Amino acid sequence: MLEVSNMRLPLDAGLPGAAGERLVREAAAQALGVPAAEVAAVRVLKRSVDARKKRDVRFVAALGVELADAASEDRALAAAQARGGAGAAKGTHVKRRVPYEPLAVPRAGAAAGAEPRPVVVGAGPAGLFCALYLARAGLRPLVLERGGDVDERLAAVAAFDAGGDLDPHTNIQFGEGGAGTFSDGKLTTNIKNPLAPHVLRWFVDAGAPEEILWQAKPHIGTDLLVDVVRRLRGQIIAAGGEVRFNAQLAGLRFEDGALVEAEARDVRTGRTERMPARRVVLACGHSARDTFELVHEAGLALEQKPFSVGVRIEHLQRSVDEAQYGAAAAHPALGAADYKLAVHLPARGGEDAGSDGGFGRSRGGGAGGEGRGVYTFCMCPGGQVVCAASEAGGVVVNGMSRFARDGENANSALLVGVGPEDFGSDHPLAGVELQRRMERAAYEAAVAAGGAPYQAPAQTVGDFLAGRAGGPSAAVRPTYARGVAWCDLRDCLPPFVADALAEALPLLDARMHGFADADAVMTGVETRSSSPVRIVRDEGLQAVMAGSGAAAAQRGGVGAASARRTAGDAASGSRPSVAGEPCGSGLYPCGEGAGYAGGIMSAACDGLRVAQAVAGDVAC
Repeated sequence: MLEVSNMRLPLDAGLPGAAGERLVREAAAQALGVPAAEVAAVRVLKRSVDARKKRDVRFVAALGVELADAASEDRALAAAQARGGAGAAKGTHVKRRVPYEPLAVPRAGAAAGAEPRPVVVGAGPAGLFCALYLARAGLRPLVLERGGDVDERLAAVAAFDAGGDLDPHTNIQFGEGGAGTFSDGKLTTNIKNPLAPHVLRWFVDAGAPEEILWQAKPHIGTDLLVDVVRRLRGQIIAAGGEVRFNAQLAGLRFEDGALVEAEARDVRTGRTERMPARRVVLACGHSARDTFELVHEAGLALEQKPFSVGVRIEHLQRSVDEAQYGAAAAHPALGAADYKLAVHLPARGGEDAGSDGGFGRSRGGGAGGEGRGVYTFCMCPGGQVVCAASEAGGVVVNGMSRFARDGENANSALLVGVGPEDFGSDHPLAGVELQRRMERAAYEAAVAAGGAPYQAPAQTVGDFLAGRAGGPSAAVRPTYARGVAWCDLRDCLPPFVADALAEALPLLDARMHGFADADAVMTGVETRSSSPVRIVRDEGLQAVMAGSGAAAAQRGGVGAASARRTAGDAASGSRPSVAGEPCGSGLYPCGEGAGYAGGIMSAACDGLRVAQAVAGDVAC
């Protein structure tokens, strides 16, 4: 098979059926300089939309082309090589297609059977992919997930959306599949990671649409992800793993700097179980704040990490389509348009208002946002804003869309970068407290405006820029399921965040016309874009202990965390390797909650990377 890249195709080539296929075949033949009759088969390897010229919107594709026989392919390849790798059509490139090689998963030796089985905490993408690799390696992993299975989760989320009580363990943040299950299902972050092709293949093997293998911006969608997640769990179990739901990590015990025991608690009954554990993968997700506290109490090193906060912004999807595709917006091969916008606000010097993370009123004029980055994130075409709270008394928003992306509105996070200098404390969990303050302020702002519990504060862009509370949009109907309370978002945003948004909106509008439309709706608050804390890990991907052994000894017991270590521990938490024992702490922070990944793809890739490290550690 030959690979022909940088092919510009008309939009009609993306239509299903014979007409679209004929156009693709003809383009492939032209690029190779052969008669169309010699093209035996064509497969799309990658495809994106080029909309830089609104009057000439096209697909740009890489195609896998099979010619009638091997001799024909050899001649076409030789002709391309004579042209320096160029195809016969202008701008195209031709090479031999390198077939996909499945990810090798070495089987553990017989000695591994005497080891306590690895424990994987969390059944999000990092945990699921890590556990699947370990199961296929013959290591019989135990997966602990604090929330329910995906079916229990669907019921809990539906009940909350309908006005019911918040389940603190099974919700949009917690449960089988992780927060990504109730999202757009985008698979774009870290797409160039060498493990990314394997993640895509494993998703397809679990029932995801095959088109994610060639889409430039692949996504699955919540409606399909729930079935994919079920199948991933089934594959883990079939390979020898075990998955326990409603089982929360409650403690870790270290001796001589090495993990020896983990404690799990049934969140329904309160019953606890202690189990031998030499290798625990911590893939808890960045909303597991109590797990961060447990790790901190255990004496492990954590560090503050920059992240972003802001709001969700909603537009009519047709407006986004027109802004991105112009007159071609109605073409059936295009689907719903997306966008990705960013601006870095100019630095003017002087004091940055609100840099202590306070919630006083903005002084206006954008002064407090100077020098900050403002950008869109997790854009959901044809989607909805979802109720993503996981703690009582706080409002959190996120975005979700189905595979078809056929909803009336588009939504995206509109975020402002924050860093340790904004946290108001040098405590490693100070960023978590900033999140909490914003979420509680959002809850209180909505209630003060007459909203019911867990309704979200909302404001049109026009009212926000004018500095008035205002009322409903004349064009955009908010999709937040529990309903919104119209108020001034400055009541729940730190002044530096509000100022940055106000300054950035007109600038972002210059990049995509209509982004700052007066009727666009902003809903608050978006605080869970990424982790505000990183669990420090060494070159072997294992967590390290904070401070000296003496300092750790002074910590004494850790109460409910059940986590302790002895005074003889080295500052790194590592010690010489002993046969059958881990070469470090034995705790492997993994994925977004550990501060090393963001998004489904990145988290899944990190899960595989950590699984390789765990399996390698067992093998040595």
